[in-house]
Amino acid sequence: MKRSEYNKIKQEGLELMRKSGLYLTPDEEERMEVTDFGLNDPYHEGLMLHVYVNTKRCCAKELPMLPGQICAEHRHPPLSPENPGKEETFRCRYGEVYIHVPGEPTLNPKAKIPAGKEDVYTVWHEIVLKKGEQYTLAPNTKHWFQAGPEGAVVSEFSSYSDDGTDVYTDPAITRFTTIEED
Repeated sequence: MKRSEYNKIKQEGLELMRKSGLYLTPDEEERMEVTDFGLNDPYHEGLMLHVYVNTKRCCAKELPMLPGQICAEHRHPPLSPENPGKEETFRCRYGEVYIHVPGEPTLNPKAKIPAGKEDVYTVWHEIVLKKGEQYTLAPNTKHWFQAGPEGAVVSEFSSYSDDGTDVYTDPAITRFTTIEED
């Protein structure tokens, strides 16, 4: 991703944070991350995140999402016999978000995936979260989520997070973004 696009998307995410009423300090704004999952299509499949805390016991993040933006399908596998993988709770702070998990497929889901990606989005039970609603995922649960038409801000509360160990359904995905200078 080009540095200019990275910065533009980051500013759009920060604007969503302001709309949601959540405040980040200037230092926190600077540390907010943008990922395109190595797909170079961040407006469709991408994510922004600010990590407040990530210790051996807990993690808290803000995930501002642009309208229609998708966090690609993945799961948080066991990391050791003592660590069954990340358990996470998503709480919608602004807009709405469509979370997809295993279960009976939703007949008319609100979420829409990019054309040609049908083989890498495999769970279609949709849970719609509006502002103030939340949902908790068990460790190792395959899931993906998409922001509604206004975008969304999602708070994530979880056990320890090791994003580098996430397992994505799409083999083309890399979790960390490569930034090219303009």
